[in-house]
Amino acid sequence: MKKIFSLSIICLGILSQINAQTDSASAEIKVVPKPKFTKNVFTTTKIINMQSTEMGAPGFLQFMVQHHFSNIYNKGSETQMGAQLFGINSGVAHTYLSFDYTPLRWINVGVAAAGSSMYEGFSKIKFLRQQTGSKKIPVSIALYSQVSVNTAPDKTITFAGDRYNYVNQLLISRKFNDKLSLQLMPSAVHYNKVPYGINNDNEVYSLGMGGKYKLTDVLSIDFEYSRQLTGYKNILTSNGAILNYEPNLASIGIEINSGGHQFHFFIGNTTASSNIEQLSRNNNALAGHGLAIGFTINRSMFLGK
Repeated sequence: MKKIFSLSIICLGILSQINAQTDSASAEIKVVPKPKFTKNVFTTTKIINMQSTEMGAPGFLQFMVQHHFSNIYNKGSETQMGAQLFGINSGVAHTYLSFDYTPLRWINVGVAAAGSSMYEGFSKIKFLRQQTGSKKIPVSIALYSQVSVNTAPDKTITFAGDRYNYVNQLLISRKFNDKLSLQLMPSAVHYNKVPYGINNDNEVYSLGMGGKYKLTDVLSIDFEYSRQLTGYKNILTSNGAILNYEPNLASIGIEINSGGHQFHFFIGNTTASSNIEQLSRNNNALAGHGLAIGFTINRSMFLGK
């Protein structure tokens, strides 16, 4: 009897030791949090005129129509403001039509007709996505590159490469909360050929920022501002005239998200439809008669199975 009792005590001790070791091993196992990516930093691929860090989901094709009307107010033509519906019916407008496709989550490519016999091709590559969890990355970063070709007849162009111009933008965005998102966007425009004139250069640099403030689930306020840093002041043309471009580019608008479509209605100091023209050769001043209205419509469709 004593032997059985002693054997029972020994068995209980061994089992207790095994359980203790198992509990200790379990305590050492750490749960690694999964990455949690920040979604909808911006609702669409453009803030207003400038690109955002967003792109469509893999397999999605997006069609975009952006329309810039003429100036709301033209100095010397005040009596025509009502007849021209404050720029809407003036006969001077620029329309931007684009298709873009996202083959992979981190890359987007597209083509566009930018008006005035100008055509564009572009790509957007996302390097970082804002996220928490296993990795804490506070911003999203993407590179946007665009090439533009002017097909209009021009006897001064003898080399086909002189028709091409480029813009590159580094897009750095952060979603601070469910309502506010901001983006920084340094830009560089390159002209293969520049018009004759003093202070005209192949390279034009600018620094911009934009943002979105969400009012409701379907309504947001968007804004943009960019400052041209070079190539806008005291440019001497071939006939001897001095030309100054407007260094400040600004827009503000309302965004409506209906689910399948996104609408932008905006006002800003440009009537140009191409980012190259907007960032380097904008003639519209913020003050006075330089403001014009416009709208954007987006539609996406899935091309996969």
